[in-house]
Amino acid sequence: MDRANLVLGAMFFGTRQDERTSFALLDRFVDAGGTMIDTANCYCFWEGPSGWGGASERVIGSWLAARPGMRDRVLLSTKVGAEPTVAGQWPRHREGLSAAVVKAQSRASLERLNTDRIDLYWSHMEDRSVPLEETVGALAELVEEGVVARLGASNHPVWRVEQARQIARANGWTAYTALQLHHTYVSARPGIRRDPNHRFGVATDETLDYVEVEQLSLWAYGTLLNGGYTRADRPLPDTYEHPGTARRLAVLAEVADEIGVSRNQVVLAWLTGGVPAVTPIVGVSTPQQLDEALAGVSLRLSDEQRARLDNTR
Repeated sequence: MDRANLVLGAMFFGTRQDERTSFALLDRFVDAGGTMIDTANCYCFWEGPSGWGGASERVIGSWLAARPGMRDRVLLSTKVGAEPTVAGQWPRHREGLSAAVVKAQSRASLERLNTDRIDLYWSHMEDRSVPLEETVGALAELVEEGVVARLGASNHPVWRVEQARQIARANGWTAYTALQLHHTYVSARPGIRRDPNHRFGVATDETLDYVEVEQLSLWAYGTLLNGGYTRADRPLPDTYEHPGTARRLAVLAEVADEIGVSRNQVVLAWLTGGVPAVTPIVGVSTPQQLDEALAGVSLRLSDEQRARLDNTR
């Protein structure tokens, strides 16, 4: 697999990870063949003392300013819609997806990122208080202006994505071509929400079928479950406690031992080499974690290993 299939998640740049550490990870990622960097205008409002986002985008912008020519080597992905409007009162008070917010926040992201274009711009969380046509039109206008290349929807239900795409087609506007959702090898118990703030934030079988048929991109976050596959001090959340998880973890360990790699690397290889192929977003805090992830998306599973992983339920 191509290492360019991995997206470097920059959520904690500028908060948990200082500028020096963030710069080092970005440099190592690009030097190893990585190209895609994912952030959001709201990252990471819950980590910093101010209660506002923007730190991650500012660090990336500073890095680009310190690396002449680097902007042409990377693809920048950021999001709009989830930044708080009142500090400490999220999600009740968040910016949403009105045309005014989309326009203003895209400009603010461009300034923080120190760039004149965003390669993939996401509506972060759906906003049913605004007519869908207003949001779709505002996003399409950014493409027409040349400041955004592609559009995507993060944490949206499939039916809303399809409605938005139909509106775009009917008006001759640029439509969503990517989804961003939580997706990994094990699955939570049916009917259990992984995150109550993201009601539709998990890729389902229906999502995967929709992505494959419509030939959309699927970017997956939370792929390594915050170390849950490999670290004894980070057990999986209770939502994953069911017999299917135990069976899947067992076959995951078998395949990892056969190849001589980590379970994380098998998960990433399974995601990137499947149908539909998934682009994983991985957040790292050390060079070693980054190297492990890059090796994972470069790993090829045999047909037999993939079938064993797929068919264990």
